[in-house]
Amino acid sequence: MTMTARGQERLYQDLARALLEDLAAGRYPVGARLPAERELAQQHGVSRPTVREAIIALEVQGLVEVRIGSGAYVVRLPGKEDVPGFNISAIELTEARLLFEGEAAALAATQVTDGELVEIEALVAQIARENLDPAGSVQADRAFHLAIARATRNQAVYEAIEQLWRLRDTSPEAALLHQKARTANIKPVVDEHSAVLQGLKDHDPAAARMAMRAHLSAVLDSLLFATEEKAVDDARRAIQAKRDRTARATA
Repeated sequence: MTMTARGQERLYQDLARALLEDLAAGRYPVGARLPAERELAQQHGVSRPTVREAIIALEVQGLVEVRIGSGAYVVRLPGKEDVPGFNISAIELTEARLLFEGEAAALAATQVTDGELVEIEALVAQIARENLDPAGSVQADRAFHLAIARATRNQAVYEAIEQLWRLRDTSPEAALLHQKARTANIKPVVDEHSAVLQGLKDHDPAAARMAMRAHLSAVLDSLLFATEEKAVDDARRAIQAKRDRTARATA
């Protein structure tokens, strides 16, 4: 079955609703593993990222559990009151940021002051320090992007970008995927932020726009990676292997 969007409805909503109906009909009992991501994508004629977003929508509702390196398993069957929440997903949110923040960086490059450049450069250094913290933090990353939005001298631009960052935490589906990314040890890339900073320092709108879009495209790729089956498990194995090599070298 190939899915088509109804009006403005997003494809992942269609797929989540179809899976919800399958669960309600008993096609997948409690404890059953849902078909693999690739299989669901082929069955429904959608992309694998769409499948991931649909599974996350069901996971937020507590209907399925994604087990690292194994897949998505049914943990309870839906009742009549169960409807996927359909909040804004992390992938949609990042796509919106790519559109807004690329142009914001270009505008900021024409308006930014020396004092603001000092602030933004300090935030890049803070991002590097926060990346060393195993617990992780996005405070400096958030402040970096909002400082650039503020440098546009356009309050509407600033408030739009601030709202996108607020949705990152308040949308359950977006928050869950970002949490998965952090679990996979995906952190803000300092070099990408430094490239944006350089475009601002050069007062080069095209360079600032290109660097910001490249950065957010990489963020989008990292979110897709974080939802790949076995991605989190593979990342953990790689980290453990690195620790083991270090331990042997220092023994």
